[in-house]
Amino acid sequence: MLRWTVHLEGGPRRVNHAAVAVGHKVYSFGGYCSGEDYETLRQIDVHVFNTVSLRWTKLPPVRTGGREHAREVPYMRYGHTAVLVEETVLIWGGRNDTEGACNVLYAFDVSQHRWFTPKISGTVPGARDGHSACVLGKAMYIFGGYEQLADCFSNEIHKLDTSSMCWSLVSARGTPARWRDFHSATIIGTKMFVFGGRADRFGPFHSNNEIYCNKIKIFDTETNCWLNTPSAQLLPEGRRSHSAFAYNGELYIFGGYNARLDRHFNDLWKFNPEAFSWKKVEPKGKGPCPRRRQCCCMVGDRIILFGGTSPCPEQGMGDEFNLMDHSDLYLLDFSPNLKTLCKLAVIQYSLEQSGLPHDISLVSSQRVSRALEAPAASSRVKRDDLADL
Repeated sequence: MLRWTVHLEGGPRRVNHAAVAVGHKVYSFGGYCSGEDYETLRQIDVHVFNTVSLRWTKLPPVRTGGREHAREVPYMRYGHTAVLVEETVLIWGGRNDTEGACNVLYAFDVSQHRWFTPKISGTVPGARDGHSACVLGKAMYIFGGYEQLADCFSNEIHKLDTSSMCWSLVSARGTPARWRDFHSATIIGTKMFVFGGRADRFGPFHSNNEIYCNKIKIFDTETNCWLNTPSAQLLPEGRRSHSAFAYNGELYIFGGYNARLDRHFNDLWKFNPEAFSWKKVEPKGKGPCPRRRQCCCMVGDRIILFGGTSPCPEQGMGDEFNLMDHSDLYLLDFSPNLKTLCKLAVIQYSLEQSGLPHDISLVSSQRVSRALEAPAASSRVKRDDLADL
C-alpha cells in the first residue's frame, strides 16, 4: 500500500541540491535559493533530517584554520552530486556563479563531520554540472552532464575506484546514451539505468533545440557495454531534473520538467526491468505539487523527498522566471505500519482522541508536540497532513 504519509514545512529552502541517506538520517548538501548570494565564496551548507524525530538541523560551519585547510571544504554550489561509500560522502561537480563548474573530489566523514580532499590519480573528468553519480560496490560512476571547458553535453562514463582513488574513462561498447544533462542514473543489480535529461536535437552542442528522451538506456557494468533495449508501449513524458530511485528491483521516477511542453510534473512512474514496461503509480494521500530539482532519498521502506522549485501560483510572487522555491518535505511509505494507518484515519475522519491509546493519540504524542512547537529553524508539521511515524 503505497502512501504519502507525512508533509512537513519549514525545512531548508533548497533547489538543485544533493543528498544521501545515512542510517535514519538524510544529509543534504548545498543547492541554491532564489535571491541568495552565490557570487561570494562560502562553505557549502549541510542540513540533516532525522527521520525518527522529523526534525531538521543545520551543521555549524567547519573551522578551517587557514587558507590551506579552507581548500578541503567545498564552496557553495548547485548541480553537483553526492554518493555514500561506507561512512564517507563523496561530493563531485556542480557550479558556483563566481567559480563556474568544479571537478575537485571532496569527501565528508559522516562520523566526525569532517571535510577532506582525497588524493586521486588517473584521468579526472572535466568540470561539469547536471551529471549523474551512482555507486556499485567500491566504484562510483559519473555519466553525462554539461562540460564547462568543452561547452557541450557529455555522454561519457567515468569511473572512480574508491579503493585506489583512481579515475578512469570507461571505454564503453555499444550504442551510447545521447549527450545530456539533468538526467538520472540508477543502479539495479550490476546495471545502470539512465532516464530522461535535456539533450540537443543535433548533437552534443547546445543549439536551443532541446529534446527530452523518455526511453530507458542501460549500461552493463560487468561488460562495459550499452545494451540494446526493446521498445516499451507506455512511456512517461520525457523530462529533466526529476528524481529516480530503485525499490525491490524496480525503477521509480518522480516529477521533473519539460521545457518544450513548459510543464512541471508530480507523477510517479514504475519501470520493471524484467518485463521492460512502465506503469503509472497512484499513491494514496496528498503528495507534492509539480516540481523539479528536488532531492529524493530512501530510508528503509520510505522515500524522503524535499525541496525543488515550481511555477508560482500567483503572478509576481515568484522569481524572475515566476518560480517558487520549496522548503517542504514529503514521506512516501511503501509499507506503512498499522500505527501509521490508525493515525491517518484519526486525522482524515477527525475522530475523538480522548479514548485512544497513548501512542496513537495525536494530542498526547510527545514527538508530534515537539515538532509542532519547533522554532522556525526546524521543521513545522502541518496537522492536516501529519502521520507521526
